[in-house]
Amino acid sequence: MNHVASTADQISITPMTPSIGAEIGNVDLREPLTEAVRGRLYQALLEWKVIFFRDQDITTEQHLAFAASFGELEIHPFAKQHPDYPEVLPITHDADHPGAENAWHSDVTWRQQPSLGSVLRLREVPPVGGDTLFADMEAAYRGLPEEVREKVEGKYALHDFEVFRRRRKAAGATEEELAEFDRLYPNPEHPVIRTHPDTGRQSIYVNVGFTRRILGMDEAESERLLKFLFAQANHPEYQCRFRWEKNSIAFWDNRACQHYATSDYWPHRRVAERVTIVGDTPYYKSSGEAFPGLDENIRGTVRRLATGTMGPRINLGAERR
Repeated sequence: MNHVASTADQISITPMTPSIGAEIGNVDLREPLTEAVRGRLYQALLEWKVIFFRDQDITTEQHLAFAASFGELEIHPFAKQHPDYPEVLPITHDADHPGAENAWHSDVTWRQQPSLGSVLRLREVPPVGGDTLFADMEAAYRGLPEEVREKVEGKYALHDFEVFRRRRKAAGATEEELAEFDRLYPNPEHPVIRTHPDTGRQSIYVNVGFTRRILGMDEAESERLLKFLFAQANHPEYQCRFRWEKNSIAFWDNRACQHYATSDYWPHRRVAERVTIVGDTPYYKSSGEAFPGLDENIRGTVRRLATGTMGPRINLGAERR
């Protein structure tokens, strides 16, 4: 790629699907962003939930500077850190360390203030495989049957970093150390349906990685509803899939989408670096509008499931005894 000076009017935005994912062209991330370029990129992020850049041969310092253009950077308290830059999370998988992020999730929802977004750069790519999928949780919300939406809007769910607790314990952490982690990172309660602070749009904000239960419900009803909500990310109509190349970058909005890193390239090596931007406290605010319904462009089975004309996917009736 021939790098060009980054100006807002030269930026190209090429959608990958009708609602999520767009490739950005004519931007050189080696250079500091002007306010106009930053604003155009942020608007693209809000519209497409995840934006991609190709052929960005940038340094770690430039990676950090790009992410910092959009907010304060966070340090992951549990994962291995870069030796020189604590805000950089190295993610390396190879024959001895297979990939394990192949579950739908939004980053660090176990924080009281989960991240705004993440900027991931691939430094080494396997010969084939290792794609990342992204799911538009705003579209997934619009695809909820009305009876499900009425049950979960305004409800809160408990989130937990149990996956990291198990890893720390396996690595030899003492009970006292684990108790200290629990004190520093108490389990947050986040809205099941989250209102985006910039757009006002609603999205499903529970994920299979970190959400434990919906508060104010008995265990059986919470489990049924969470399974239903988790499964919304599985529809390809709500997804895009990105095939990585060396020096590709993805910047996604953790408030509006989830992601799934495919683990299909063992024993090959995949090396990434992630920088995460601090977010705000999730909240729910009713829009007061009528039920929005599924996007008009989506047809067939997904529409029949959303409207209930194909029969219920979840038992919302009597509780299990």
